[in-house]
Parts: sequence; C-alpha cells; structure tokens
Amino acid sequence: MSLSFIPPRQVKIGDAAAFVGITPRAIRHYHEIGLLPEPERGADNRRRYGYNEMIRLLWIRKMADAGIALDDIRDAFADTAPAVDTVSATDVAPARAPIDYNVEGILERLENTLVAKEAELQRQRDAVQRMRTRGSRMGLLSDFVTTRLESLPEGSLRQADLDNLLVIERVFGPLGAAVNATRYIALATHPGLREESDRVDAAEEALDDSVAVDDPRVEQVAAKRHNFELALQAFFEESGLNDGDDALFDAWDVLHPEGADNTAGQGSGAASGSAPAPGEKTMSAFEAAGKMPYDWSPARVRCVELAQEMATNAASAH
Repeated sequence: MSLSFIPPRQVKIGDAAAFVGITPRAIRHYHEIGLLPEPERGADNRRRYGYNEMIRLLWIRKMADAGIALDDIRDAFADTAPAVDTVSATDVAPARAPIDYNVEGILERLENTLVAKEAELQRQRDAVQRMRTRGSRMGLLSDFVTTRLESLPEGSLRQADLDNLLVIERVFGPLGAAVNATRYIALATHPGLREESDRVDAAEEALDDSVAVDDPRVEQVAAKRHNFELALQAFFEESGLNDGDDALFDAWDVLHPEGADNTAGQGSGAASGSAPAPGEKTMSAFEAAGKMPYDWSPARVRCVELAQEMATNAASAH
C-alpha cells in the first residue's frame, strides 16, 4: 500500500505552535530573546519551521513546563556541542539531540526554587487553616499569640483588641504580643475592667486638638490612666493571670534556641511566629514604633508622657 500522505518539509508559525502546544506569540518571544534562531522566510515573507526547529521547540516546551526559566534554557542551548547536522528527509532523528548538555546547575537552582515555593505554599495553607479554625482575623496573628487567646469565648475580643495585638506583634514580635495578650484576656473576661478601660480610653480620646497641652484635664486623664494600669496589674497578680508568662518565655526559647536567627521576636511581625514572612523586612522595635502613625493631638501625647512618668516614679518608689 502506497503512502497517501507526505508530511510537509516546513510549516508556518501557526502550525508549529499548534503542534508544540504553545502560541505563535510565544515562538516570536523565543526569537526575540535568542532562545530560538530566526528561521528563513518563504517567498511570502513568512517564517517557515523545519524538523530541527520543531525538535528544539518541543524541548523548550518540556523544559519550560518543568519550571526552568527561559534564560536558563537559552544558556543551556548555548552550551550545546557543535551544531546538529542537517537532517535529510529520510533521517529519523538528528545526529545529536539538542538536549545533550549539562544542566546540573540549572536543575539545582530549579529544585531550590521549588523547595522555597513548596514552603511558601505550606505557610499559606497553615494561615488559611488558622483563619478557618480561629476566625479570619485572629487566625492571621501568630500561632504564639492565638494560642494564648484560644480559650476565650467566641466574640469576646473586640476588633480594637485584635487591631492592637496586630500592631504589638509587628512592633515587638510574637513573643511581645503573646505577653500583652494577658491584658486583652482580662478585659474580655471581666466586665468591670472593660468598663473602666472604656472610660479611660474615652477620656483620652476627648483630648483632641481643641485641648491645650497645659490644660488641667491632661494631667487628670493621665492620672486616670496610671491608676487603671495599677489596678490592672494588681488584678493580674491576684488572679494569677500572668503566671504563665515564664512558660511563654520558656516556650519561645525552645522554638528559638540560642544562636539561631531570632529576628522574628524583634519586631518582624512574622505570621508564623518563628520567622519573617517571605519578602517581609525585619526592623527593630524602635524603628517599627517610629513608622506607625497615630492621629493623636499634642494634648493626648502629653497625657501619655505624664502617665509614663507616673509609672516610672511609682516603680522607683518601690
């Protein structure tokens, strides 16, 4: 039986792209970056692709699907031994396959990249799982912080509480936020403390730009803040709520052995509680605090300063 179909010796770019499983635009891009030599054009000024070009396109497609960057593929082809002999119509394959080169370095880089991507995907899966099990916002805080809060009744934390913990974690890291979580546990579970905290917060917010720095109300509100903080600390001691702080530090030391990179506990705000998130720059607590804006009036800033001075004096007196 005679062969009724004779394959073409060359094909146009659309047929080449369709056979390889890519787009004509991709092939043109390969030409632009030097990955695929520009073929001769026919009488109609259109590109024509023969057997060798098709083989090269197929290898490019396979390598790109494996995740190898186009620049690396181009370099690999550039390292190929002397050009492949011209293939005659009766040849089954070229004398030397164009994939015959040493790609060990490329594959090692690719494997490292894939390992990093895998770790990033796992980090994202963990974050999604935390959000589903602990609430969309609480789940975005560090595990080190949310573990401290998981015993609270659902909805007992206010949005402002979570906002504050988010800022504290960014400034002081997960360990600092976990220690400060004691405050929000107390406020969430003891209505009397929450009510007094709300009154002091409202008094501070009332110190807007219409209040002068030397207005007597500034010192009065500072005294209210100081007295509330003393009452809160006394409650911690009486209730034993902060007895677990030592355990927190011990647990942190286990996760971050001496000599390891502990930047996550120094203002990194890493979601994992053990390392900065990819692409997240670490900074000192001082740097972080200086970059977080607060829309406070001069009177309110002065109120905070006075409250801090009162706390320092009280500590010195003891």
